[in-house]
Amino acid sequence: MHYTVVERELELRLILSPERGIPVPARLSYRTDDPYAVHVAFHIHSEQPVDWTFARELLVEGVFRPCGQGDVRVWPTKTEGRGVVLMALSSPDGDALLEAPAAQVSAWLERTLRVVPPGTEGGQLGIDDALDQLLAR
Repeated sequence: MHYTVVERELELRLILSPERGIPVPARLSYRTDDPYAVHVAFHIHSEQPVDWTFARELLVEGVFRPCGQGDVRVWPTKTEGRGVVLMALSSPDGDALLEAPAAQVSAWLERTLRVVPPGTEGGQLGIDDALDQLLAR
């Protein structure tokens, strides 16, 4: 099975308080064999990166307007005149507020949208082909 991966290394900021944040290296990845999801791996003082997976649609929308509820919320804002995207992540292990540079996130998302345009994700999974074969019988 052949699939495409679109990755981007970038530095996020873990917001500890309104005045304090620490840099967190992260990798955004998108795979055409999991076309509805984006994966974010954070390297936070641990041997294994912390992985989060959520809907690509949530991040696409979150670049422009607040969205999401529950475990993952995303919204755009400005910090010191720069556009940033904030991601609030909640898990049983704790909560984190991460700040990502909006321009870098948007550029990476555009690459994923060129590889798999919105609305064509189902075709990536072969669901459409399977349905066509089923209905053709």
